[in-house]
Amino acid sequence: MTYKIIGDSCLDLTEELKKDSHFQMIPLTLQVGDTQVIDDETFDQAAFLKLVRENEECPKTACPSPEKFKEAYECEAENIFVITLSEHLSGSYNAAVVGKQLYEEEHGPKNIAVIGSDSASAGELNIALRIRDLIEAGKSFQDIVEDIMVYREEMKTYFVLESLDTLRKNGRLTGLQAFFATALNIKPIMSAAHGVIIKLEQARGINKALMRMTEIAMKHGGDTAKKRLVIAHCNNPERAQMVKDAMCRLGKFKDIVITETAGVATVYANDGGIVMTI
Repeated sequence: MTYKIIGDSCLDLTEELKKDSHFQMIPLTLQVGDTQVIDDETFDQAAFLKLVRENEECPKTACPSPEKFKEAYECEAENIFVITLSEHLSGSYNAAVVGKQLYEEEHGPKNIAVIGSDSASAGELNIALRIRDLIEAGKSFQDIVEDIMVYREEMKTYFVLESLDTLRKNGRLTGLQAFFATALNIKPIMSAAHGVIIKLEQARGINKALMRMTEIAMKHGGDTAKKRLVIAHCNNPERAQMVKDAMCRLGKFKDIVITETAGVATVYANDGGIVMTI
């Protein structure tokens, strides 16, 4: 099978996967005050975090145009799998769908599956790796699409962030949740239900919240020995390793992947945030 796995730039690829020609990123644009940053291979996380700290305005993101997706579909690969942010967080999914329509109007039908991840960051990567597994197993395009729809429903996303400020200011949380998290050093343990952010529990201090997150994940994880654990961190590999070690004490996994957030996930996770899927 000739294939390409295309993601918006919240598909937080590992350094190894960035070198794999089967993967392609369509960047979002990040806006901090008057400064625009393209979330591509030139993204400098340290410089971006410094820019955010020094600017009073909340960072924002803008999804790619449908034309950018259309151009990506104009490749030699016969089978294309597109993975985007949850529709509740970004317009990337709609842009990718319109891009498919534009492509087919000009070139005719092609095997293009646009998959809204109902997640972000580690969740998008988890789905991408599942697609690659199925391709390597010799599955057909249609079988892969059907499998991923089930996989997406079963996959669980969890995250704990140092700050909820960006999510609050961009309308993803209520002001009350963000107030308590900031004023009392209470860190909510968050998840996603069909792509919508929900609060599960809370703990005082980020380390306690992360450990509680691992316990919740394992409680609802089922037979984890057959699952892949993906952990994404924003500028804190030590914290990601701590979460990995805690998860390994609680269970076994067929594979564990740690990756670093690119621009979009850095906007929402903020410095030190952890996103995990199982």
